[in-house]
Amino acid sequence: MPALASASVHTSEIFASLASGASHLRFGNVEKKIAAPLTCTGIIGGIVGAYFLATLPGEFVSPIVAIILLILGIRIFVRFLWKKQILLYKGEFSNRFLLVLGLIGGTVDAFGGGGWGPICTSTLVTANKKEPRVIIGSVNIAEFFTTVAIVITFGVTVGFENFLWFITIPLIIGGIIAAPVAAYTCKRVSAYLLGTLVGTILIVLNSRTLIRTLPGLIGIESPINLDLFIILGVVVLISVIIVSYWYRSRKTPEKVTFQQNHTDEDVTL
Repeated sequence: MPALASASVHTSEIFASLASGASHLRFGNVEKKIAAPLTCTGIIGGIVGAYFLATLPGEFVSPIVAIILLILGIRIFVRFLWKKQILLYKGEFSNRFLLVLGLIGGTVDAFGGGGWGPICTSTLVTANKKEPRVIIGSVNIAEFFTTVAIVITFGVTVGFENFLWFITIPLIIGGIIAAPVAAYTCKRVSAYLLGTLVGTILIVLNSRTLIRTLPGLIGIESPINLDLFIILGVVVLISVIIVSYWYRSRKTPEKVTFQQNHTDEDVTL
């Protein structure tokens, strides 16, 4: 049942996002002006998505979400990989924009079994208004409150006793261990590398989702071996890390400059 799988994963995310949010706060990666609006509507969207997933099949949502995130991943990858400077536009994200983004992210996250980070982080990164580390940290801390709302809703609708605890507990342990490392990495790693990695991960994961789900929807067998695809994806990821570090090691210093105002309307959700 998709609802039980989503509920179990989100239960582990409570602990992981709490550890991650606290770590990002510690390393100065959080901006309240971004986190607060996302939290407010993220909770609402999470409740709505969890409620509908408990009563409706969520299989058809995954391909749609994957296509959106794949496009965002390609856009982020291209934008960050070979830049000699980071061009940040002057101005802040409008509250209206963040509220709408939080609502969409929370709904898709619960209904599709995941998507809060990819949707919110990817959309905000492509706006080029804040450094990736600030966006990642702010989105992470908002995710904690959204995830709590999702889990409570699932608990009321399908019952806490039915959660798949055998997959939840290992995920909790792994998430708590990884969260501080990830937050520290966001603080220390080059914005070029961080942005490139975000794009690469989105491309690999969502390509895999499309390969896994689309053939089944149209009644054919997947033409690609998923295990081979994952191996190739890891190779690509490692290659990107090597190339990015090589590029960063060149004597061109990392620059952060500002351009003219860039409105939220220019960013496609």
